[in-house]
Amino acid sequence: MKSSYREALRAGIRDAMQRDPGVFLMGEDVGSYGGSFAVSLGLLEEFGPERIRDTPLSESGFVGAGIGAALGGMRPIVEIMTVNFSLLALDQIVNNAACLLHMSGGQFHVPLVIRMTTGAGRQLGAQHSHSLEGWYAHIPGLRILAPATLEDARGMLWTALEDPDPVLIFEHGSLYNVTGELDDNAGPVDIDTAAVRRTGNDISLITYGGTLPVVLDAAEQLAGEGIDAEVLDLRTLRPLDEATILQSVARAHRAVVVDEGWRSGSISAEISARITENAFFDLDAPVGRVCSAEVPIPYAKHMELAALPSVERIVAAAREAVGTRA
Repeated sequence: MKSSYREALRAGIRDAMQRDPGVFLMGEDVGSYGGSFAVSLGLLEEFGPERIRDTPLSESGFVGAGIGAALGGMRPIVEIMTVNFSLLALDQIVNNAACLLHMSGGQFHVPLVIRMTTGAGRQLGAQHSHSLEGWYAHIPGLRILAPATLEDARGMLWTALEDPDPVLIFEHGSLYNVTGELDDNAGPVDIDTAAVRRTGNDISLITYGGTLPVVLDAAEQLAGEGIDAEVLDLRTLRPLDEATILQSVARAHRAVVVDEGWRSGSISAEISARITENAFFDLDAPVGRVCSAEVPIPYAKHMELAALPSVERIVAAAREAVGTRA
């Protein structure tokens, strides 16, 4: 069937709520407004206000309520409008949700899922456009997911809800309107492994989330130049599927990591370090990185696009790596 990314997310929420009466959705404008990005449109009418709960404008408050509900045996889905706003709940996410299992000596799990929009490219200004998922991937006690395809948007949620510990799902805003075919029987998907979205032998392009379509376009352009690029979709940023990353590098002997986060202290830096630590002798060139410019994301469209990873920058980085080929 034909579906958009946001419709696939909605189907995932509906499926989870039908499976388990303990699942409910809470967040700003998720009810009568249908969600800031229309993901929860129609769910209030279907499930009622007890399970589709509009919250006050207080991220710390409603994330804390979600943690409490999870500790009480429910399976809350907490929606935070954008990743930037999650900083207002940083204490709840990092000091409470991520730490309670450890600090209780294994007595208290927090089966909480937090969904939030991430990324730029939509002229929403700096306070609505950053990619901070790499920050959260630094935190033990959290699982970090970044669905890039319709299948993952549809299927990651239920698998995440089955996890006894907190899971954060980052939905790139540029993907909401993406459409494609989604199997009528689409359901829960694996959240432990990365996925090879395109096979290749000359270079491994490693990415996730909203940059996947850009990287696939770059791989097509490289193919026209005789460079056979493999595209690896990480899908999960914590824990990283290191084995699949290293297997891809072993095949291609060159790698470029594409990350919409900033270069300094980024998830791309972590991946580059792991490749260097564990696959150094498989490499025929230094690991390349394509990241966002080290500035707050601009509002002006031409400046915003200039700040983000682009097909041109990815192709240039791949050419540079392959240009060292003996």
